[in-house]
Amino acid sequence: MFFYVIVANEILMHFRSNNKFSKNISLNDAIGYDKDGNEIAILDILKTPKQDFIEDITTKDNIRLLRKYINVLTEQERKILIKRYGLDGEDELTQKEIAKQMNISRSYVSRIEKRALTKILREFIKNNNIDGD
Repeated sequence: MFFYVIVANEILMHFRSNNKFSKNISLNDAIGYDKDGNEIAILDILKTPKQDFIEDITTKDNIRLLRKYINVLTEQERKILIKRYGLDGEDELTQKEIAKQMNISRSYVSRIEKRALTKILREFIKNNNIDGD
């Protein structure tokens, strides 16, 4: 228990000292040292149910970003991306499986998927003032 009080205090001190420099933090940022002198990162003290929770967080964040730009797509493009990438609780499907479900050719699914991803990328670049070259 004592260890966690010290760690919690170190976390607070770390955030306070770095707050004036940056609003961004990383789970890998050092927040203190253990009794052997080894650096401790935020990630080292978090209790998580799954070992790969960072990957889950990244995936959820990417899906959130995707939803922000999915409104530029047609209904058909949206349906194909949802099926292809397993969004909205759908299973991920191959282009061939999608083609069979939608009664279109696999190559047509491929073209629609590529067009949809290109639209989303263009919208992302436009809204984030990124040089698309």
